[in-house]
Amino acid sequence: MNDASRRAKRKPAEIGGDYTINKLGRSDIPLTVVTLTLVAFGVLMVYSAGSYTGERLYGSRYYYVFKQLMGAGLGIAAMFLMSRIDYHVLYKLRYVILGISVVLLAIVFIPGVGIENYGARRWINTPFFTIQASEVSKFGFIVFAASYIGSHSDRVTTFKGILPVVCVGGSLCALIILEPNMSVTICMAALMIVMLFLGGAKIKHILAIVLPLIAAAVVLILVEPYRFARLMAFIDPWQSPLEEGYQLIQSYYGLGAGGLFGVGLFNSRQKYLFLPFAESDFIFSIIGEELGLFGCLVVMAGYIFMIRRALRVALQAPDRLGSLLCSGIAAIIAIQTCVNIAVVTGSIPPTGLPLPFISSGSSGIIVFMSGIGIVNSVSRRSSRSSVLMFEKAKRKKGKNEKHRKRLQFAR
Repeated sequence: MNDASRRAKRKPAEIGGDYTINKLGRSDIPLTVVTLTLVAFGVLMVYSAGSYTGERLYGSRYYYVFKQLMGAGLGIAAMFLMSRIDYHVLYKLRYVILGISVVLLAIVFIPGVGIENYGARRWINTPFFTIQASEVSKFGFIVFAASYIGSHSDRVTTFKGILPVVCVGGSLCALIILEPNMSVTICMAALMIVMLFLGGAKIKHILAIVLPLIAAAVVLILVEPYRFARLMAFIDPWQSPLEEGYQLIQSYYGLGAGGLFGVGLFNSRQKYLFLPFAESDFIFSIIGEELGLFGCLVVMAGYIFMIRRALRVALQAPDRLGSLLCSGIAAIIAIQTCVNIAVVTGSIPPTGLPLPFISSGSSGIIVFMSGIGIVNSVSRRSSRSSVLMFEKAKRKKGKNEKHRKRLQFAR
């Protein structure tokens, strides 16, 4: 067997430029550090935002923070585990993962299993914690879309070729909107469009999907009175200051009171039952109140850095599957973060959506940190990462050899 044949049979992680690499590279350390920092900051802010509500509703000021700590611990374990698993396994399990996502979305409608809260069935009850099925479905879709597009790059340029991705994405959106959960439905639809764009779909085909989606969104708003009321509250929240506009007005008060540097950590006034869902969907308002505009900008910079690192890994991925997985994970983090901050600041109509890695919610933390683990798995198998590890090992070996020769000379 000649050198070219042997090189073709090696795994992508074993090849790096002109070097032959015999072991994997390392995870993206800056990405891991900023992820753990955001999660730790989230635990702190969940305690601050939820301590009073937890004491009033559940008899313990640590109720929300204990759940957040459990989610963070499981999330760290999931991130470490996914970083050690070859991401190509996800391609083999793509239908299993997608099936689990669909089953979880269907289970929420079973009485006694699915939990109904505020008129919506979005959670599955377990002995230890609740699972939000829509959080799992977003990453299940990323795995399926990346696997299909990565292995059918020639078909994605045709409308018929993108139909499997559209059908799967549309089916998941339909199950989510039935909960009902329009915010996650919008995120899923946006994620589908981004994945098709990154996969190479033609603009005219994407527009043929986007325009009906916009029309469907308008219809969904008009047919449900509470959605239309939220839209009116977004336009002028002071028309209904004690009803639909109440939450947005209280969010404004929190952000406005924070000023440049905030009123101080743990000193929020809005968390005393003025701002609903202060520990979850509107936690960014509490961050703005306690840490001010400066604190908000630092948090946003953390997300920008995280997304940039994930996209960097995507560019250096050894194959299309790895590139699309990292791009999809970066996209869903960016979409959900932008939607959450836009809602809190009154830039778009109010809708319930947690802030990734920070808002209260165990299932969200576990799933998002698993996504970061997948990015690290791709990073460990990228050619650049492997070459850096090889060069580091080579330099260390050279230093050890020089040290050994000095000792021999001294003797």
